[in-house]
Order: sequence, then C-alpha cells, then structure tokens
Amino acid sequence: MSATLQSPDRTSASYRVLAAASACHMLNDTMQSLFVAAYPIFRGNFHLSFTQIGALTLVFQITASLLQPLVGLYTDRKPQPYSLPFGMAISMSGLFTLAFATNYAMLLLGGALLGVGSSIFHPETSRLARLASGGAHGLAQSIFQVGGNFGSSLGPLLMIFLILPIGQRGLAWFSFAALLGIVMLVGLAHWYKRHGQAIHKKQAAGKVSTLSQKKVVGAITVLVVLTFSKYFYLVSITSYYIFYLMQHFHLPQKQSQLYLFLFLAALAVGTVAGGPLGDRIGRKKVIWLSILGVLPMTLLLPHVSLRLTVTLSILIGLIIASAFSAILVYAQELVPNRVGMISGLFFGLAFGMGGLGAAVLGTLADHTSIDFVYKVCAFLPALGLFTALLPDTNRPDNGREFEAEAKLEGVLGMGSDEQPA
Repeated sequence: MSATLQSPDRTSASYRVLAAASACHMLNDTMQSLFVAAYPIFRGNFHLSFTQIGALTLVFQITASLLQPLVGLYTDRKPQPYSLPFGMAISMSGLFTLAFATNYAMLLLGGALLGVGSSIFHPETSRLARLASGGAHGLAQSIFQVGGNFGSSLGPLLMIFLILPIGQRGLAWFSFAALLGIVMLVGLAHWYKRHGQAIHKKQAAGKVSTLSQKKVVGAITVLVVLTFSKYFYLVSITSYYIFYLMQHFHLPQKQSQLYLFLFLAALAVGTVAGGPLGDRIGRKKVIWLSILGVLPMTLLLPHVSLRLTVTLSILIGLIIASAFSAILVYAQELVPNRVGMISGLFFGLAFGMGGLGAAVLGTLADHTSIDFVYKVCAFLPALGLFTALLPDTNRPDNGREFEAEAKLEGVLGMGSDEQPA
C-alpha cells in the first residue's frame, strides 16, 4: 500500500492518504459501534440495569478521554507512526474480550481495551490527515471524520443481520476487519515516517500570529462547552435510542436497531459538509448552525409520533454532525504547533463527555424514565449560544502565537518542549 501513496506539497492534498485514513477510521469505529449496538444482548445475557449499561460506556469513553491528550502531547514531541497499527491491535483484543465475556467485569475490561486502542488511534491519525491536507484542513478532517461516522452507523446494521442470529460470540468475527485495518495502518505509518517531517516544516513556515493568549484560552474554553453540548446530547441517542423506541413506541429490537442506523448514517452524511463548508464560509458560522440550529428539533422530538421522531432524528444527525470537524480545525488553528495535543484533547473530550453522559443519563433513566431523559436533553443544544463568544479568527490580533501556546499549556498542565512531526 505504501508504494502507491504520493508525497504531497502545500497546495495539493494527498487524497489517497486521506481515503486510507478514513477507511481505517471506519474500521476502528465499526468495532466501537458494535460494542454499543450489543448493549441489548449484554443486558439480556447479564441482566444489566441502565446504570450498569451507562457504566460500560463510561469505562470505554473515560479510558479514551484521559489517555488521548497525553498520547497527543507525547507524539507532538516524539512522533510514533507505528503506534497506529498497535492501537488497532489493542482494539481487536477488546473486541475478542467482549465476544467471550462470561461476566460483567469482562465486559468492562473489553470496553477499557477499546478505549485504549482509540486513544492511540485518533490523535496520530488526525495529525496525519492534517499533514496530508495540502492546506484544506477542514476538508481533510471531514474526509477523516466521515469514515468514523460511517463506521459508527454500521454497528446497528451489522447487529441486525450478523450478530443477533449468532449471539454475543459473533463479535469475534469482526477481528478480521481489525486485521485489515492493521495492514492499512502499517502502510500509512510508512508514508507518515517518510513524508511527515518535511510537510510539517512547509506548513509551519506559513503560520501567522492571529490571537492573544487570553483570547486563545477563552476560545478553547468555549469550544469545550460546545463539545459538551454536542456529545452529551448525542449519547442520549447512541446509547439509549433503541431503548426509547422499544419502550415509547413498543417496537421490536430489530426495527429499533434499524432506526438507530438511520440516525448514525445521517451523522456520517452530515460530517461531509462541515469541514469544506468551514473552509469556505468560516468555522464559526458552521458551529453556530450545527449546534444551535438543531434546538427546535430536539425540543420537539420527545412529543411527536414515530414517523416524526425518526424524521427529526435524521435531520438532527445531518446538522449536528458538521460541528466536530469545525470545532477541531478551529482549535488546531488557535494552537497550530500542538496538533497532536489539541486533537487528543478534543477527541478525548468527545469520548469523555459521551461516557459521563451515558453514566449520568443511565442513572437518571433508572430513577425516572427514558422519556424524561429525552425531555431534559432536548435543551442541551441551547449551549450553542456560547458560540457568540468565539473570536473571529479572520481578524488579526496583536498577541503572539507562542505566548498563547504557553498559556494554554499552563492551563492544561502540560509541558512546552516539542519535536516536529
């Protein structure tokens, strides 16, 4: 594979590299989505409560969220191209553990292994996508992200047609997908090792100072709030939508899984628009639309018929999906010499907020009802109003980039020495 990948320059994106990174993201997130889609099987086999289901998500996503910024910081200093296939191998071991789990503790271990694998995979592959972008950073992140979102959407579909007829141990068959990912990631690691440093130097030469350190730290704080809003709401659907449909509309599990697939597929489609649209009209405008724009639909969703519920969920998925690429690239442009750290921070936040949300919402559902959870979560996109506090990055300020980086690292408790990728 590595022999077919070309070395890009500053003005030409390497679409073969981006496509390969997106495909590997799809395989990685397919394994993760199988974990979530298998919750009804785990609940039936091990008699789990919603609180225990929420704890499964918490262990998986908190493991990833805590490690990803640290992995990103380390690889900013010492790039590790061959950590990519290693991370996929850890995820494969987590899938095996889930397939052959005989108790709840083994399910927790399998979820933790998936989280560790993701913490290694996401920061480095996101950096690779930026290196291969040719300057079209939003487009590159969208290509990379759409693979992950498409992989996430496959979980419920695979569960319907392959796992449910076989049972829990059918998860082990998807280790072949992990093996394919490992082979592809070895090829990407070869490209990364040969071309990464040269591209980094070209990109670094074009960086300009835009914002003061105070504005950078304030903007990062706002982006954290917006990430919380998006992923706390998303986890209410990804973890509990099946149960909501089964209880609220008395649907069978297969039909509920299919409607979850439609929502996740809408996320994948919506991701395609976010990055290139941000390149064209500005990231801030995309963030406004993608978070605050879904508020009327989220408020309406808990009170409508099945047909409207499915329709609204698809529209919500299409719109809200564009947020993450815009948020991530916006943050990378605030601190451009810390791409790994920023990628790890925001991928980690995405996982951490999702895990915390799953645990909190699971406990809330046990003490109230799934319907009540959806009525409460409907207000989360209102936090999109904080987008107004984001600075316009197209307007230069008098602050200096490296002072901003030092201040941000002080807030995050991280060091400042770096070796270019």
